[in-house]
Amino acid sequence: MLFPKRVKYRKQQKGRRRLRTFESRGTQINFGSFGLKADGLKYISSKQIEACRRAIMKYLKKGGKLWIRIFPDKAITTKGVETPMGGGKGAPDHYVFAVKPGRMLFELEGVTETIAKEAFRKAGDKLSVKTKFVKKA
Repeated sequence: MLFPKRVKYRKQQKGRRRLRTFESRGTQINFGSFGLKADGLKYISSKQIEACRRAIMKYLKKGGKLWIRIFPDKAITTKGVETPMGGGKGAPDHYVFAVKPGRMLFELEGVTETIAKEAFRKAGDKLSVKTKFVKKA
């Protein structure tokens, strides 16, 4: 699974996710011919990214090249199950990537459009955000 090797601060604040914001960076296909683009506003965990990668690679059977365009660098913390109120913030549990609409998640090269579409459909089923298939113009 993906997680940062080193971080400046172990714990992060939650921040705000605005409903009407769109991604300004990482919205175009830069590496491959086909892409999987996010249509929603969600957190994508490192487990979900790994599940998508495995689903795509299993479907491709050693054909094509895959680029993962996102990296989970936001720490999500949790406290113990029956911990009373107070006592500070919990320990880092897992890492996520905060996705905004329009963000390119994965790119593929070296396969036909039908194969890429089916591989991305299988990967999109593993994610908590709505996705759409795009191809290079």
